[in-house]
Amino acid sequence: MQQEVVLAMLAKEPSHGYELRARLRDALGPLGEAMNAGQVYVTLTRLERAGLLTAERSADGADRADRKVYALTPDGQQRVAAWIAETSWPKPDLAEFHLKLIAAAAAGLADPLAIVDTQRRELLRRLRDAQRAAMAEPEHSAAALLLEGVVLRLQADLRWLEACERTWTHRRSGS
Repeated sequence: MQQEVVLAMLAKEPSHGYELRARLRDALGPLGEAMNAGQVYVTLTRLERAGLLTAERSADGADRADRKVYALTPDGQQRVAAWIAETSWPKPDLAEFHLKLIAAAAAGLADPLAIVDTQRRELLRRLRDAQRAAMAEPEHSAAALLLEGVVLRLQADLRWLEACERTWTHRRSGS
């Protein structure tokens, strides 16, 4: 599980591990059903060891992992802010980018539409570069085929960002 996703889901408020897992499942819909609960707790433990979050025992005093309340440390908050601002593509898969938008909106970290716009600008820059490189290649070269694939992928990703923009605009307007 992507550590930044777990951190971002904690940005809104401290949570028990099972609450965090439920929020991830809700945000991912059917894609979240296959999520292994153990994976969430392993990630939480790694993040705690790295000093990115703290774990406090629940009021009932139990020391079980599912009874701890996890919260971001200042270093964890900085890591989330850096992740939200990141525009690398296609490194984040669609689910990760979707969770970035959900977490940013839920915790008030950033405007999802601004994230989409920033990502769009980056993809348009990459598309322009890929198209220029493709035009410079001989028509039937192996590199031309690869560059055509890159261009098609970027165009598809841009269409998906348009869908993201429509959805978040609709959510903002409350319609």
